[in-house]
Amino acid sequence: MTGHHGVGMGRANRRRGEVEAVIDGERRILCLTLGALAELETAFAADNLADLAARFESGRLRAVDIIRLVGAGLRGGGNVVSDDDVAMADIEGGIAGCAAIVRDLLTATFLDPQTEAAPPRP
Repeated sequence: MTGHHGVGMGRANRRRGEVEAVIDGERRILCLTLGALAELETAFAADNLADLAARFESGRLRAVDIIRLVGAGLRGGGNVVSDDDVAMADIEGGIAGCAAIVRDLLTATFLDPQTEAAPPRP
């Protein structure tokens, strides 16, 4: 993977929607920031965040979907990385590790940390 920022600056802050993962042997922070969510809306042709969340709730993600989610999360966490870099990366835990990263990212982004329930729709 190419260069990154923010690695080694501390642990992930779940209240900010951050998660951690070991990618290419380095602990990295991932976060679906507003910019990362906008990127995903475009990539998945979603009209809004509710549509994007509904797509993820289906649980039917393709490999390219996982690459896009992990890539957007890495970029949101301050890492300089392309989706092609993610596709070639050594992610701790293999495909199960990728699935765990995606699950953790979506949970941290779309669930209320106080109640572990989906936030009210705007």
